[in-house]
Amino acid sequence: MRFSLFASTLMATTGLIGVAHAETIRVAIGTQDATINTATGGLIIREEKLLQKYLPHDGKYKDVTYDIRWKNFTSGAPITNEQIAGKLDFAVMAEFPGVLNGVAHEKAGRKSIFITALEGSVKGSGNGIVVPLNSPIQSFSELKGKTISVPFASTAHGLLLRAVAAQGWSPDKDIKIITQAPEVAGPALQSNKIDAHADFVPYADLFPWRGFARKIYDGSQSNAPTFHGTLVEASYAKKYPEIVIAYLRAVIEADRLIAAEPEKYSELIAKVTGVEAEVDYLFHGPLGLQTRDLTWKPEFRQDVATAIDTLKLLKKTDQGLDTNTFITDRYIRTAFKEAGLDYDAQLKNYAQTPLKAKDALTGEDIKDPKRVAEIWVKGEPLVRHYVSAENAFKALKAIEGENKTIRVVYAQDRNSGIKLLAKQAWFVRADNGDISAFLLKGQAEDWAKTKGGKVLDYNAARASVVASN
Repeated sequence: MRFSLFASTLMATTGLIGVAHAETIRVAIGTQDATINTATGGLIIREEKLLQKYLPHDGKYKDVTYDIRWKNFTSGAPITNEQIAGKLDFAVMAEFPGVLNGVAHEKAGRKSIFITALEGSVKGSGNGIVVPLNSPIQSFSELKGKTISVPFASTAHGLLLRAVAAQGWSPDKDIKIITQAPEVAGPALQSNKIDAHADFVPYADLFPWRGFARKIYDGSQSNAPTFHGTLVEASYAKKYPEIVIAYLRAVIEADRLIAAEPEKYSELIAKVTGVEAEVDYLFHGPLGLQTRDLTWKPEFRQDVATAIDTLKLLKKTDQGLDTNTFITDRYIRTAFKEAGLDYDAQLKNYAQTPLKAKDALTGEDIKDPKRVAEIWVKGEPLVRHYVSAENAFKALKAIEGENKTIRVVYAQDRNSGIKLLAKQAWFVRADNGDISAFLLKGQAEDWAKTKGGKVLDYNAARASVVASN
């Protein structure tokens, strides 16, 4: 009995000692939930507990306890501050703050690395410029001599400078640029205290959706890439490469989930962030404003290099970064391989998030993405898709005749292919009845002049279809 009691005590003590010496590994991730194109790098992983699914528990991680920490921020700069202070391991942000993150690490005698893109556009969609709703201004060219606000040193700041340069203007003489965060710019637009505001995801589309602004410039007009992605402490990645890969496996699954059910996850993003699901779907739905892309497109690499040069010009940094070591595809390639995916095939894929659907009115296959229109009916879990704006407008009359409420109508820009809030768009109705949508009135006018047709706003375009039936 004494031996048995001693043995039991010894084993219990040994077990306790084993637990006491088991390693606890922190996985601390700084996210930007309201920057909705980062959802697959943070919000969805956190809400669906995907990271826990992929963290390793064998080999050197056999007895490990994971201390998973999530912290949400409104911009990239405070994430970098927390990372430099040793409070975060992973950081989710755009290319401009990402460069400042890399520079801050080097100044601190450390190093961060960009391990993946999450969502972006090789053309620049996502960033944009808006004016107050009742402003007479219809295009960026009309902003000479005006006051434009922008979050300084952001990706939208870079967009604004490129737009200014494209006009041949001086950013110091021909316009007045002031710094404003989105939460300040919103009220400023509503009270007409600024002439225009440049911003990143989702504000150039959120402000118009909320009814107090109009988008007059989309980043795709600059044809300059933009993206959000994830960085990690280089020393952390070196010590725990399997954890970095586990995070990326979770990113890949989050991407798969939202691709399969964009409406469901747009609603989840809305619930967490307060950014309405109609705007979330504008980005994450098929043929969205941006494309979720986890591969290091050459355009994204160049975007980082451009951000370095632009931030030097803005005197936000006096040093560069070696993009060959700052950006690495080592971990995301491994994650793709483990997930059974072909990284090189995706690297070559520049297509928008595809739409494979039939017209909700006629049942015909949807083939031309630049003619697509969509309707989200209140109370319906799925968005209805149509081959054209004409079909969508016909369907609207029937839907409203059933006393159903329309949440939102989308159309695709005929030139760029980006998804638009139809009520903010301009349309051209051709002589044969075909209707094309455009972001800007000037673009619609150019189309009508070249190809024929009449320029109409949303209400007039709807009415023209009803009148012809």
